[in-house]
Amino acid sequence: MDPLVRGALAVQQAIARSAGLAISLAAGALLVWSQVRVTEHHPLGWWWLAIAGAGLVVSLLVRLVRRLERLTPEDALRLDIELFTHLVVLAFGIVLQTQGGLAGPSYPAVYVLMMLAAAFARPGATVVIVLFTLGLEAAIVGFSRGTSAIWDQWGHAGLLVLFASVNAFVFRAEITRVRRLSRAHIDSELDKLREAARTYRLLGPPSSGGARSERTSVRPGSLETDEERLVRSGVEEIHQALSLALDLLRGSLRARTAVLLWLDASGEKLRIHEISTSAQNIDPGPFSAKEGLFAAAFSRGGPVSLNGSKAGRHLPYYALVPSVGAACAVPVLERGQPRGMLVVDRPEKQPFTNDDEALLHEATRFFSRSIQNERVFIQLERAKVQQGKLYRAAELLAGATTEAQVIEHGVSSAREFASFDFAAVTLFDKSTAEHEICAVSGAGADDLVGRRFRHNAGLVGMVVENHHPLPYRGQYDPKRQVVFSKRLNPPSMPSLLVLPLLVHEKALGTLVLGSSQRGAFGDDARTTLEVLASHVAVSLANARMVKRLEELATTDGLTGLLNKRALIDTAGHMIRSAERFEKPVSVLVCDIDHFKKVNDTYGHDVGDIVIKGLGTILKRQKRDTDAVGRFGGEEFVVVCEETDSAGAILLAERVRTELEGTTFHANGHAVRCTCSVGVATFPVAGRDWDALFKATDEALYASKRGGRNRVTAWNPRLSGASAA
Repeated sequence: MDPLVRGALAVQQAIARSAGLAISLAAGALLVWSQVRVTEHHPLGWWWLAIAGAGLVVSLLVRLVRRLERLTPEDALRLDIELFTHLVVLAFGIVLQTQGGLAGPSYPAVYVLMMLAAAFARPGATVVIVLFTLGLEAAIVGFSRGTSAIWDQWGHAGLLVLFASVNAFVFRAEITRVRRLSRAHIDSELDKLREAARTYRLLGPPSSGGARSERTSVRPGSLETDEERLVRSGVEEIHQALSLALDLLRGSLRARTAVLLWLDASGEKLRIHEISTSAQNIDPGPFSAKEGLFAAAFSRGGPVSLNGSKAGRHLPYYALVPSVGAACAVPVLERGQPRGMLVVDRPEKQPFTNDDEALLHEATRFFSRSIQNERVFIQLERAKVQQGKLYRAAELLAGATTEAQVIEHGVSSAREFASFDFAAVTLFDKSTAEHEICAVSGAGADDLVGRRFRHNAGLVGMVVENHHPLPYRGQYDPKRQVVFSKRLNPPSMPSLLVLPLLVHEKALGTLVLGSSQRGAFGDDARTTLEVLASHVAVSLANARMVKRLEELATTDGLTGLLNKRALIDTAGHMIRSAERFEKPVSVLVCDIDHFKKVNDTYGHDVGDIVIKGLGTILKRQKRDTDAVGRFGGEEFVVVCEETDSAGAILLAERVRTELEGTTFHANGHAVRCTCSVGVATFPVAGRDWDALFKATDEALYASKRGGRNRVTAWNPRLSGASAA
């Protein structure tokens, strides 16, 4: 049945994928036929063409809306072909209705359409569109004027190919150039933003993979991530605060320039980060922090002023040094450590007073506080965002009721906190000391999922044993480290993190995440993922508890079969379905013969072994669609869907024969038992569960009275037998 279903689905999908092109071909064929009818002086009614045109326009609009969505490359290629072939048919329809037809002044619209196709459609789609256009024109000319007339259209064909080719190369090259420049500009702006953020310590240092590994893929017009938006906002807030403060300082001190320079990571170079000036030709740096005025201010740890013409020689941020009368430099300190330098100069030879220096010193403290406040704010916002994500993840996990749902929600939630290419969940069975890879996402999933391996010294085994994430800082070396076992390992990746799934210090398994990006699991990401893993573990334990409670509520504890209540519910569903679709349902009741004697002679332990043995036989003999339950004591019931009386008797005989030939060994005793079976079938024996079970019980008593170890099917003569 499965191959048939898969085949039907494949055919259905193929029809859906080819529907658009089929519409274009059908519309083109109708257009050709209409021209043939015109040639034969029997034109089609205008309503035919109007209906076909309206249908084509509707199909075109539907595909245009779909093309604006995010699509796979294959779907985009298919929709490009469908869109432009629709447009080609419409264009030819309009051209043929105008004066001159294919030789008229409206035909260049087809050339324009080829230019648009070459510019905006995918290259493979452009080839198909050009061939479709050439074929449609050839068909129109050939069927209406004769095949010899097709060769008269070689000029049109050459121009079509020429327009498509020129635009494919020239226009696409220009689009590629513009996109490359846009990407370079965006990357440059992002780099500046990150550099400013690192300068103010709003971001950590770049990862070991370099700035490129840190950069997210940002396309023109794409949305910012939460982190980028937060950092950009922080940098802009600092910029506005510092710019306003510098403007106020320059105005109040009658200065030409007030500039804030910031130390780089080495602590030896200064760059301009904020400036307020009326001067031209400003050099952004870097400048040495160990020379001249800057070195003196850093060494003193306080303001240093210079007066007279020599002051200008100590201001390297002027490319062309103007006339400077006085300059003052004040170091910007953060917790006693130098972070930057505030420098103010003015053209008048008026020294900076103690009050001026005190004002500048207070300004540097304001700069530090502004940056620190924004840093704290961003940290709080980050924590708020992370808490929101964790809350949503916890809410999602709380709604999961099965292990599969917990694993799916856990992996999807982990993507909110870290970017990874590989994910796996392992569960540990302490009784067998084995791990099972129960879910895998990413490369190699088919080879890993469902595989089991012994508890070992691999990363998974060590994490389960020690309850701590590994490897250190998420740095994975596949040559030295084993994740699952020597024969089972994920794809080679520079970053990998194995997190324990802990509940009350008990490891249920691990969450394994891997990334092709170096430094993918930083300190913040690891901390958050550990919290998420604890939520996953709790939800996993809850799902197991729910499953266990369901089993206890529906399963017989001794045999593992359905209990009486669960079996009656299942039988009720089967009978209602049988009544709706007019199918038979049969019920079997099996009862062990002289079971009381077994208990009295060998003890209840041996009796339990016999009961479990019959339960095992019933499990083995039944079909997947049959329901088997223990009704209590030594009585078992089987409900067989879509089974008539003859089929039920065959099943009952197989069960009876196998039990008769089975020897149970317990406590040094060899015990053999038989069973009696009663069979009744819906709807002959009854149209509801109570009537059907009563009939089955009557057949069972008939087997008992007939000598036991036999199967009896119900018939009307047995009515009232169980009561006798």
